Amino acid sequence: METRDLRGRVALMVPVAVALLAGLDAALVLLGLPAPVTTDRLPDVHGALMVLGFVGALVALERAVAVGRPLGYLSPALLGVGGLLLLTPLPLAAGRAAQLGGTLALVGLYGVVWRRQAAAAVAVQGLAALLAVGSAVLWLGDVPVPRLVPWWVGFLVLTVAGERLELMRVAAPPPVAERGVVGAALAFPVAAAVALLAPGVGYALLGATLLVLVGFLVRYDVARRTVRATGLPRFMAVAMLAGYAWLAVAGGLWLLRGPLLAGPGYDAVLHAVFLGFVLSMVMAHAPVILPAVLRRPLPYRAAMYGPLVALHVTLALRVAVGDSRDLPVVVQVGGVGNILAVLAFPVVAVLSARAAARAKAASGRARTTARAADEPAAAPTDGVAPPDRPAAAPADA
Repeated sequence: METRDLRGRVALMVPVAVALLAGLDAALVLLGLPAPVTTDRLPDVHGALMVLGFVGALVALERAVAVGRPLGYLSPALLGVGGLLLLTPLPLAAGRAAQLGGTLALVGLYGVVWRRQAAAAVAVQGLAALLAVGSAVLWLGDVPVPRLVPWWVGFLVLTVAGERLELMRVAAPPPVAERGVVGAALAFPVAAAVALLAPGVGYALLGATLLVLVGFLVRYDVARRTVRATGLPRFMAVAMLAGYAWLAVAGGLWLLRGPLLAGPGYDAVLHAVFLGFVLSMVMAHAPVILPAVLRRPLPYRAAMYGPLVALHVTLALRVAVGDSRDLPVVVQVGGVGNILAVLAFPVVAVLSARAAARAKAASGRARTTARAADEPAAAPTDGVAPPDRPAAAPADA
């Protein structure tokens, strides 16, 4: 049963990987660069592939594993299938409907978790799932992608905020920490709804909400302590704190510049959140989440800093130079660097996992050899004594 369950999880990872690769391919198309696959549909589905087909399906799969019920895997399955359908010649409504079903099933997963543990952290993550449902409903209704961005941002940001709130209890923060995160989480869907009806007011509210949320997370997150540690805890803390910085950039742009629905400002907000914050968080948690999902060790390696640093350096080039000065060539260079950094991390992860498997196998062989050397030799059956042991006296001596 456990082997069958593991095979099912691996199968669910396939559409996740396809969504990531297709999303990165679409990014090349949007950058105006040659891409391995070019279709008219790819640029239109880029956001949904990355947000719901890739990250959303990963979140749903991790939740399903934690819940431990077969029906729980419906959410990652629908989100993954929805992403695949978006890549086919079928009407976009088919993929959109599947992803809507996946987000609804994700809300159901959080309902199960809430019945087990009615905590503020679970409520924040459940609210994030409701924002995912809202985004799927709006997209099914042909709302333009730029107007969906606040809903996608809320889904992913509040998911992470809820997880970090849960970990804050380790440091026993004051009650104001939980109240601040929960308050900002409750304000976000209100601001997202206002942004649809009155963009000038709504986007300012979104920016202010993001900045308040970042302030509470940075102030009370355990990452401020673990960044002084070593190994995996420090790597995770560096990735998370860097992600918070990019989230503050996006919040500041929304607060100061209002609705950004196209052009360099839109690109800056979009990628500050989805690359600088979200993918930084994915890299930070991969050594913990992937082993829990796939039952394979993914030990920390210092080489993991390579893709992480490359992601943030190339993103800074793209946003601080390319977008701020409206230099398309710099945006392209930074964008290609982003893509290479994202692709490099799974390569490092696979090599790390293989090295761990080889080390485990070598350790097992060494233990077997040591046990064999420590065991006494079996008594000879041909009457000849081992060279280090005297022969037994004859029975009639």
